[in-house]
Amino acid sequence: MDSSVRAVEKLLGYRFQNKKLLEEALTHSSYIDSESYERLEFFGDAALGLAISKYLFIIYPEIDPGQLTLLRTVNISTERFARVAVRHRLYSYVQRRNVAALDGKVRDFTEAVQQEDDTNVYGGDVRAPKILADIVESLAAAVYIDCDYDLNILWGVRATTTTGDDAFELCQKERKRLDIRNRKKGKTNITSVCVDGKFIASGRADQTKQAKLNAAKAALKKLSYSTISDEMKGAKQKLQELCGKKKWPKPSYRIERESGPDHKKRFICSVQIETTEAVLSVEGDEKWRVKNAEASAASMMLQHLLETRHT
Repeated sequence: MDSSVRAVEKLLGYRFQNKKLLEEALTHSSYIDSESYERLEFFGDAALGLAISKYLFIIYPEIDPGQLTLLRTVNISTERFARVAVRHRLYSYVQRRNVAALDGKVRDFTEAVQQEDDTNVYGGDVRAPKILADIVESLAAAVYIDCDYDLNILWGVRATTTTGDDAFELCQKERKRLDIRNRKKGKTNITSVCVDGKFIASGRADQTKQAKLNAAKAALKKLSYSTISDEMKGAKQKLQELCGKKKWPKPSYRIERESGPDHKKRFICSVQIETTEAVLSVEGDEKWRVKNAEASAASMMLQHLLETRHT
């Protein structure tokens, strides 16, 4: 437990005054010799809800209560918290547990998440084990109590900052109107997501909350792919048009570096252009698809040319 406590403190970037709180947050109810995280998990659910509500209320002063509620619902879901636990390997620090069946469920979910693309953050094919979300909530409660209920300190802790309002962010950046509608069809809830009056995606489930999560997941994926595609076409096309206008050879792209396992590769690409004065080469940001990495390189090359007055 001592090694787990030290590792989690380092991960969170927070040093506990009362380390018993952290020990409790890392103890499953199946371990009968110590107090488990169940009470902390109950309190952490509310603490994170309050922290995220405060963040959304401040960062989006112009949106209505319905949209604020939807964003909060998306961000405090079991699926969302479970992915935070996977990303930071939090389950490995819960040494006090005596339920072997949990290990298999967590392993299956972790493997499924590792095979997902970057836009799939609201729920995949394998259901998230509740224990993963419980760990995040209990850690949040432990920090919140230990820092004397300072919400700003809680929000500053790295592993519990979990906002996932990506679909809404995409619309805000492009000044588009996001509209969420829910209706019933028998016992099934159907949530539709529209942007500027145009239907984007829908989600279905028995529970209203899950239908909204499913719709948010589908909309985020479609909006993300659309934005990436537009960026790719825009940046690469503009760069090629500029080269044609300047009578330079066409841009050439190549993969500079790859990282990550085979099922989740990430790429950094560069673009080279030959001007009348020199051969210029610029690298883009790391992306999970080659075409996206090329788009990033093209965008940065355009910026470089603009700054050096080549455009």
